[in-house]
Amino acid sequence: MKKVALITLSALFLSVSFTSCREQKTESEQLIEEMKEDGAEIDVSDDGQKVKMETENKEVKIKTDDEGNTKIKTDDNN
Repeated sequence: MKKVALITLSALFLSVSFTSCREQKTESEQLIEEMKEDGAEIDVSDDGQKVKMETENKEVKIKTDDEGNTKIKTDDNN
C-alpha cells in the first residue's frame, strides 16, 4: 500500500511540474495563429515591427515599438 501511495504522489508531482512549465503565448501570437488558420494574407514589415493580416471578414494590425510595447488594432468587416 505504501508503494502505491509513493508511486501516485510521484506521478502527481511530475505531472504538475511539467504542466506548470508550459510556455504561454502572447495575445499577438494567438491572433497571428488564429488568422493563419483562417487563411489570412499576412504582411510583415522589413523591420518586423508591423504586421498586417486580412481576411474577408477581419483585418488585424499589430505594431510593436522599440521599447517592446505592442498595439493591436482589429476591424471586423461585417
